[in-house]
Amino acid sequence: MSGHTTEQPDTPEPRTASALPVLDTTPADAPSTPDPGKGRLGSVFWTSVGVSALFVVWAMLFTDSLTKVTNSSLNWVTKSFGWAYLVVTLGLLIFLVFLAFSPAGSMRLGKDHDRPEFSTPSWFAMILSAVMGIGLVSYGVAEPISHFASPPHGLAKPGTPEAAIRAMQYSYFDWGLHAWAIFAVFGLGIAYSTFRKGRRALVSQLFHPLLGERVNGPLGKAIDVLAVFATLFGTTTSLGLGALQVNNGLGSLFGVPVNSVSQVLIIALVTAVFTLSAVTGVSKGIKLLSQGSTILGIALFAFVLVVGPTVFLANLYIESVGTWASDFFRMSLQGTAFGGLQWMQWWTYFMMAWWVSWGAFVGVFLARISRGRTIRGFIMGVLVVPTIVFFTWFTVFGGTAIHVDMFDKGTIAKQTAADINSAFFATLDHFPLATVTSAIAIVLVVMFFVSGADANTYVLSMMTSDGSLDPRRWVLVLWGVLTGVTAIALLLAGGLNALQNTVIVTSAPFLVIIAGLAVSFWKELAGDRRAAELALAQSEFALEPDTAKGEEAIPAGRASTH
Repeated sequence: MSGHTTEQPDTPEPRTASALPVLDTTPADAPSTPDPGKGRLGSVFWTSVGVSALFVVWAMLFTDSLTKVTNSSLNWVTKSFGWAYLVVTLGLLIFLVFLAFSPAGSMRLGKDHDRPEFSTPSWFAMILSAVMGIGLVSYGVAEPISHFASPPHGLAKPGTPEAAIRAMQYSYFDWGLHAWAIFAVFGLGIAYSTFRKGRRALVSQLFHPLLGERVNGPLGKAIDVLAVFATLFGTTTSLGLGALQVNNGLGSLFGVPVNSVSQVLIIALVTAVFTLSAVTGVSKGIKLLSQGSTILGIALFAFVLVVGPTVFLANLYIESVGTWASDFFRMSLQGTAFGGLQWMQWWTYFMMAWWVSWGAFVGVFLARISRGRTIRGFIMGVLVVPTIVFFTWFTVFGGTAIHVDMFDKGTIAKQTAADINSAFFATLDHFPLATVTSAIAIVLVVMFFVSGADANTYVLSMMTSDGSLDPRRWVLVLWGVLTGVTAIALLLAGGLNALQNTVIVTSAPFLVIIAGLAVSFWKELAGDRRAAELALAQSEFALEPDTAKGEEAIPAGRASTH
């Protein structure tokens, strides 16, 4: 996952420190208002910072205790409520499809006269930049090759053609429609609430239709705190994965030791860079990073597609998509009634939790770039295009690794089993210019690292500053440091396992928030549509001819000329 860049609007924005565009929460027809200021630092800020600091101290000083608690919590959450990740995400997807084809699909994310700020091609490019990043390098090869060596749910024999199909099928499932359904619901809710209703850009404000003014009380603050924690641990997971990837790449190229010391130094360096970026306003640098990472990603993709087994990849793509489509609902609801809990914790539950934890951040971004679009257009664009691109990426990189192991006596699966972070570089080693492509992959991860963390730092600061679009500098620094320190603490407490466990446990309560958000959004849409229909009916009634006098009724508020 990564950061992103948008074209700058004509009017100046309150903040230019991040690649993340800010949200204009003022209704289009509202008069000019004073600058909202730096935001009030209330209970949401102090609670979030305090608990986060305590967590870091706990991880640093009582590592064994943290490991025991997170392991126990993980097992309890996944055994008791793992099914909720499957049911809620599928429910969100069904809700979005229904919404897209309902009459509400023609409503705009903004005022009725608003039109999209960005062209459709530019909009698609920015959507893809929101999440394409560290996760694709970390899992683009690792997930398919792992499933190939150990097929999900025992559906095939390891290393067989059937295992290759199943490997791609489940990779598509983890990175496809379900993930983007979570992001789309958040994006819709935030865009509608801020651009059409003129509310602050806080998760709690999305619940106004259900909770009324209670969103400004303790209940609303609790929702915002949960949003902060979900976003924080989603970010730290990405930082941890990025550090592991960079360390592994530097180890393969330059012999840098692959250990916790190297990873801590990498996180510390990157944290300093993205925090400085967030504070000093080097938006042009972040814009160049985002654009550069996109170009490098496309170049690396094209290189592997050309030098790799192109015909094999095309056939694998077609067969795997067919199997994914035919098994869609079975996969969507396949739980652990007959075992497989550990596999689900490592893959499906972790991936779903990761998407949930990124929901608020990606939602803010999607909302910012989608003002003026119809609900139908937004849903179709956010669900379909990224899914196709992600499927293609996994097929090219994961399918290439599978081909190497099946037909060229490769050992990528064994290397991945020993160290999951070696998968991407192990695949590149089998093709020309391995040193160059590995260096590009490292640079790519670092670019995603910095731009994504910069934007996340801004979102965390905004959410803890009462929705302010221009948070205080020291608040930005504080969240930048806390993000980096938390990632370091989790890596030292147990590496990738600790990162995965924590993101699942901390995202579980937020899953309830997402389900409630969908209900609240639908209630508000239904109410607004009823109000619009009533207003239209009253308008038509006022314009009907007066049969008694044979004249048209004079519309209300209009002076008579008689």
